[in-house]
Amino acid sequence: MAERVEQRLEDRIPELEQLERVGLFTRKEIRAVLKKASALEYKIQRRALRKEDFINYIQYEINLLELIKKRRARTGYSFKKDEIEYSILHRVHCLFNRATGKWKDDVQLWLSHVAFCKKWNSKHQLSKVFSTMLAIHPDKPALWIMAAKWEMETRLSSESARRLFLRALRFHPECPKLYQEYFRMELMHAEKQRKERKEFEKAKMDLGEFDYSEEILNGEMARIIYRDAAQKVKGVEFHLAVLSIAKLFAFTQDLQKEILESLQTKYADDPLTWDYMARRELELGSLQSTGHTTKRMKVSEMTQREERCCAVFEEAVRAVPTEDMWKCYITFCLERYKRKTNSEELKQKRLDRTLSVFSKAHESSLLPEALYKQWLQLLLESSLLEKAAEVVGAATKRFSLSVEMWQMRLQVLIQLKSDNVTQCFEEAIKHLESKGTLPLWTLWVEWSEDTNSKEDTDALYQRSLRATTPAESVTMKEKYLDWTYRSGGYKKVKKLFTSLCENRPFSLDFFRKMIQIEKEQESCKMLHLREYYERALREFGSTDSDLWVDYVKEELSHPHGKPENCGSIHWRAMKMLQGDLVEDFVSKYTLLQTGHL
Repeated sequence: MAERVEQRLEDRIPELEQLERVGLFTRKEIRAVLKKASALEYKIQRRALRKEDFINYIQYEINLLELIKKRRARTGYSFKKDEIEYSILHRVHCLFNRATGKWKDDVQLWLSHVAFCKKWNSKHQLSKVFSTMLAIHPDKPALWIMAAKWEMETRLSSESARRLFLRALRFHPECPKLYQEYFRMELMHAEKQRKERKEFEKAKMDLGEFDYSEEILNGEMARIIYRDAAQKVKGVEFHLAVLSIAKLFAFTQDLQKEILESLQTKYADDPLTWDYMARRELELGSLQSTGHTTKRMKVSEMTQREERCCAVFEEAVRAVPTEDMWKCYITFCLERYKRKTNSEELKQKRLDRTLSVFSKAHESSLLPEALYKQWLQLLLESSLLEKAAEVVGAATKRFSLSVEMWQMRLQVLIQLKSDNVTQCFEEAIKHLESKGTLPLWTLWVEWSEDTNSKEDTDALYQRSLRATTPAESVTMKEKYLDWTYRSGGYKKVKKLFTSLCENRPFSLDFFRKMIQIEKEQESCKMLHLREYYERALREFGSTDSDLWVDYVKEELSHPHGKPENCGSIHWRAMKMLQGDLVEDFVSKYTLLQTGHL
């Protein structure tokens, strides 16, 4: 092993001598490079190889290349690259080849090699990397697409890109993304050839020696790909994706028409087809061109376009009366409403239209729960509280098991200062199971704190602890403790704390809250603090190192604390804490002892 390492270090000597001779590195820096390289070489020559060692070595060499690049820029010296940079580049490629040969399944390692080749313009090497990578990972369409794009965009070889796409489709005959990118590539190739021919015609050159096929120039290759894909790939999303690609190219009008006809024939009942057809009306616009358009004319034209879209959507919800179809319609209306406009008239029309569509979907019983929330939000933003109360009442009847629906209904009633809030809370709790009702209980007690008497609120807190699940009751205990302190003072909260400690589970914040309350008292008693810390440590002593550190701090800083107890606390902490928490505690305890914490 030592002989191999020495041989590799000797191979470095010519480049290092050149670096010193041309003044890019000093002799001291050269020695440092040799020392580091020696350590890295020994690590990758061991029997038990580690991926991290290869990555560290590669990263070191890349950093070295970057440093040389900066030194060259600073000194203005640009010669001897063959002896210096190319030697390092070759070594990095060898390291990558060894690493990817050993850990073939690590795609990230392959992609790192690809990125390195691209950055340092190693085109020949990158071809080899792509070839090897695709032989090992033919099951990943994204890698085929990456390789084909590189061939098309960097090497400007549409033929190589086409071969790669055809090979990829043999492995993935039903992959929509592959077909989309192949379709895009053929259209890009056609556009490139059209531009070339146009330039040649401008220059009045003879086109006899160039083979510009009219079919390829008009996108026939892309048409063939689309027809083949349409037989294998199912779903309206693919057709829409291909159509959006075709629209990027001006010469594809006939192809767009064919895709659109196929879409309407095969997927006439799909909401996404109707959604596309409706939104298309926005793009068509006014065909008449006028020399001068006023603000009012623009608003009028936009209103007409949106009305045409809505007319298509109205036809759609009659033809395909489903939740998804209504969702598309409502989403469109909300998007238009949220668009900025200086016209108050247009904004009001959009709001009225959106609220009308919500109402129609609701009357058809085809409005999903998520859209009820958006409807309510819109009504509240528009200060239509009475309507919001009516809508949310209907929503809770339809989705009687939804906690969020009941929560929104209660929030609206509270905002309206209704007399039916308590009745509504009772109704909600009756319909719902105890699990998941924490948001309702939280809302109820918060409302009660501001509205009801202390006795009623206290009784409600007690009831919430019995009604919620053990995990959720933890939060209610914290809120109960906080409210009791605010409304009843220290004696009441201490009594409540003792009472609540009889029933598990607890949270760490529950104990910390009580510790904080004790500290806020004028006569803060260390005896009480110890009690609270001890109770907390019984529950969380094995999982929280900060609690032990805080306990030690308290003994050291409190006027009636006992610093001699710190050793005992430290010993107990070391016994109770688990895993890395022991090390964490020791480091914090040491900082505390030295006065740095």
